[in-house]
Amino acid sequence: MTNFALIGAAGYIAPRHLKAIKEVGGNLQVAYDINDSVGIMDSHFPDAAFFTEFEQFDTYCHARQVAGDKIDYVSICSPNYLHKSHIGFALRAGADAICEKPLVLNPSDIDDLERLEKETGKRVYSILQLRHHRAILDLKKQVEAGPKDKVYDIDLGYFTSRGAWYHASWKGFPHKSGGVATNIGVHFYDMLSFIFGKVRSSVVHYRGEDATAGYIELERARVRWVLSINRNHLPDHTPAGQTTHRSITVDGKEIEFSSGFTDLHTVSYQEILGGRGYGLEAVRPSIELVSGIRTAPIELSRGEQHPDLQKIIKS
Repeated sequence: MTNFALIGAAGYIAPRHLKAIKEVGGNLQVAYDINDSVGIMDSHFPDAAFFTEFEQFDTYCHARQVAGDKIDYVSICSPNYLHKSHIGFALRAGADAICEKPLVLNPSDIDDLERLEKETGKRVYSILQLRHHRAILDLKKQVEAGPKDKVYDIDLGYFTSRGAWYHASWKGFPHKSGGVATNIGVHFYDMLSFIFGKVRSSVVHYRGEDATAGYIELERARVRWVLSINRNHLPDHTPAGQTTHRSITVDGKEIEFSSGFTDLHTVSYQEILGGRGYGLEAVRPSIELVSGIRTAPIELSRGEQHPDLQKIIKS
């Protein structure tokens, strides 16, 4: 049986990892979080050890290694700014790491982890669940089967309302979360490069604590994009009472992928255990892009603006 440890057991995304570990036939030996609201563990692994002190968690993992019942994978669901150090812990403890996105905040972090992989002989895997979504895979096949010189026009708009708690939490501090583009948008950028190729240029039209927007040219796409966590930014055509609006159009045609997310973490785990997981080089393009978005100058005159941007600027 494959043994797992989990860092960040009280977090929002942890239940998907617990479910995935269970569904791939894994055994969760131990979990850690500074918060103790982890009753969800009883639904999956009621006998797993749990610690709120990292030192105790570290000691437990080391004891398992010494006893010959070592942990094979450490699943990481901690805040973004802790990912690198927690991945480092996993590799040094003799385990492979499975980490939520964004894997790290800066491209230099990937370089450091590559060196650590070579040093320890262990691997780092990222959860890139959109790469397993059927609608995304179908679109990728469609693009690959189409004219090789065709460049597609993409509009990406993602509005997901967040309350005041967001800004008070670690997510509201760019040095911890990476800001809206990193925390909310990184999986969309990864998906776009997965389908349409490498980034050729990137322009930022707007960057604030609750929204960001810009224009990206990929090898085979021109992308106008906007992301917001402010409910006042919801497009006017959003149905009454709806607090989230997500839209991706390709040459004016809507891509429907609002459903089909339920089991994508399980699929990701199956691929990793089957030797087909996405490693460090797979995440590098999206991390380079979001790192650039955080520091790029605001240039409204360059590139095409997303049609929903003006409402954000005026608000």
